Amino acid sequence: MRILMTGDVFGRTGRRAFAEHTAKLKKEKNIDMVVVNGENAAHGKGLTLPTLNALYSGGADVVTTGNHIWDKKDVLAFIDQEPFLLRPANYPANTPGKGFCIFPYKAKNIGVINLQGRVFMNSLDCPFSCASEILKEIQRECDIILVDFHAEATSEKMALAYFLDGKITALVGTHTHVQTADEKILPNGTAYITDLGMTGPINSIIGVQPDSVVEQFTTCILKKFEPAEGACVYCGLIIEVDDKTNRAVKVERIQITEK
Repeated sequence: MRILMTGDVFGRTGRRAFAEHTAKLKKEKNIDMVVVNGENAAHGKGLTLPTLNALYSGGADVVTTGNHIWDKKDVLAFIDQEPFLLRPANYPANTPGKGFCIFPYKAKNIGVINLQGRVFMNSLDCPFSCASEILKEIQRECDIILVDFHAEATSEKMALAYFLDGKITALVGTHTHVQTADEKILPNGTAYITDLGMTGPINSIIGVQPDSVVEQFTTCILKKFEPAEGACVYCGLIIEVDDKTNRAVKVERIQITEK
């Protein structure tokens, strides 16, 4: 089985690039399942129902998110009705939505867990203990388990990956929008990359028009950020899973740069 996990889709141009390149990769790389982080899909911040549906029609099976999930308030109207839309599981228990799901694919059950880091981010429940509790609930039911860890610090992402090594199939980092080149299979068999990167406008600062970001840094005055347009970069990771053992046997980092 081959699973594609794709980095943060940013704005309209990112949604376009996600749909175009996911379709090509599914055909060329024999992809069976697609997980995408969509928290920036609606004009660079948050998620609306039309943008969520655009991700599904573009090839997504499960959509994960992160700290921007609540930026478009209409998400509260539909998040509880969407079985394969996730928000970080370590939000408080009474928060709308859910932090994990089980996606059926042929004869297999694929668990997907969404977690958020705490270093340089809003303080949520411990992602380590939260992951452990979820695994107690779903491990016996799932053949494959994937984790999207939406976090800022590389050390925190690596620590959770080693903490879960051998207990899950793969852990991928999201949030920084900059792809790392450290894809690997950890000693006990878990596939890993520190950050998938972004699917969005390449001539930008993490998706945003550069001028406003530069001006904010040089003046220390808050500016309104607008998504950049034009050619995109498409980032992700393909995880090849052995059909008999359900263990990751190969990873392939994907970075497609449009001209």
